[in-house]
Amino acid sequence: MSKPLSFEDALELYLKMLATQPEVERKGKEKLPHTSINTWMFSMVSKDGRVGMRLPDAKRTEFNEKYNTGDYKNYGATIREYSEIPQDLLANTAELAPWFAASYEYTKSLKPKPAKKK
Repeated sequence: MSKPLSFEDALELYLKMLATQPEVERKGKEKLPHTSINTWMFSMVSKDGRVGMRLPDAKRTEFNEKYNTGDYKNYGATIREYSEIPQDLLANTAELAPWFAASYEYTKSLKPKPAKKK
């Protein structure tokens, strides 16, 4: 197994992935970069340099099997509908781009979360 990426290295590769979808904007504070649309997050970088993205069930199963990965965890919690992006795939922007596009399109199709009552 390869050495885990530093946060800075993971962020650099994450930004290359984001650049494949020009309409997607990076959000979040310096230590919690993520993307979101319609109130739903669909990708994020953890403080320990792991990157995850949201995928619909069938695509997530296909992705996990193809890349021998699994659920994405952040702060000890499994993030629902997210898969962890393996380091070697994160470094291969061209191969990763269609998966990220699928993540974006899926999340764009979700109904926005209702506003929180005050």
